[in-house]
Amino acid sequence: MDSFNLNGKIALVTGASRGIGEAIAKILAAHGAKVILTSRKLEGLRRVEGEIVQAGGAADSLVCHTGEMEQIRCLFTEIESRYGRLDILVNNAGTNPFFGDVLSADEKAWDKTCDVNLKGYFFMSQHAAKLMRKAGGGVIVNVASVSGVRPEPFLGIYSITKAGIIAMTQSFAKEL
Repeated sequence: MDSFNLNGKIALVTGASRGIGEAIAKILAAHGAKVILTSRKLEGLRRVEGEIVQAGGAADSLVCHTGEMEQIRCLFTEIESRYGRLDILVNNAGTNPFFGDVLSADEKAWDKTCDVNLKGYFFMSQHAAKLMRKAGGGVIVNVASVSGVRPEPFLGIYSITKAGIIAMTQSFAKEL
């Protein structure tokens, strides 16, 4: 008996074209979930989708830059249209375009990091929670970092966004 049975569940994984997101997507699919893979670039998604299907799982690829509000809205419109619900969201997409001291950080690096790592997580969670609520519930997993609790030198903006993700996760948990 599979104690981690996700048969019939619809799961969305951001940043699924490589790394942690790819690994999470493959694990969810191996346990029976239909996995919606999302990332900025279709090529990587198609590769992961093919590997999941070849292993006997079910996956679908939808391009979405999670730092762009219009793309998030379109993604959830498409998910609701195709599947009617969402059971699991794994917010994993992330970026860190700046490595340096906080006094050297510029607004462009701040905005890009916050758009993907914080704003994206918030609005992906908000859209997912609304869709999940309609279907009676679901699960949201936010991938953060130890840097959100113990910042490392020269990772200031990244660490700030990861601390924000931790606080955001707690806020959603208390309100939903």
